[in-house]
Amino acid sequence: MTTSETARRTLRERLRGRSELGVCALLLGLGILVLTDAVTMDTDFAQRGPVGPTTVPFVVGALLLLVAVLLAVDVLRGGRGEAEGGEDVDLTEPGDWRTVALLVGVFLANAVLIGPLGFPISGALLFWGSAYALGSRNLTRDPLIAAGLALATFLVFNNLLGVPLPGGPLMGVL
Repeated sequence: MTTSETARRTLRERLRGRSELGVCALLLGLGILVLTDAVTMDTDFAQRGPVGPTTVPFVVGALLLLVAVLLAVDVLRGGRGEAEGGEDVDLTEPGDWRTVALLVGVFLANAVLIGPLGFPISGALLFWGSAYALGSRNLTRDPLIAAGLALATFLVFNNLLGVPLPGGPLMGVL
């Protein structure tokens, strides 16, 4: 056996059982991505005081890097995460992939429909579809609540916060 094979084997043996290092790598990558985006962000459009739009991304990116380093140090010192006991979850049962597929479909439909239909309509479909996917089957109450939530969200973002959302065909009415 060559020295490189021995080194690879010992590295593999040292890393066995330390899958948390993958989470560290993910957090490190996300932190670098957030900091890179913060550095390259165009801030001319939104600078309204000493705290600009890059402040939060810098803080979040730095905290992601800090957590990645602290977690890596803990894992390399022998720290291990506890296995999920699940409060009222039966871990022997398979996942509910139907619900996951329905939720993914609802989110993708919202992404496709938000342009032509506007946020109030696509948001109502998103909220109602999510409630349906998660088990609510009241066909009179759920669409009304979904429409109210979507309209309230649209008005808060568009009128109060000044974040323009597409209004779609309802733009003249709202």
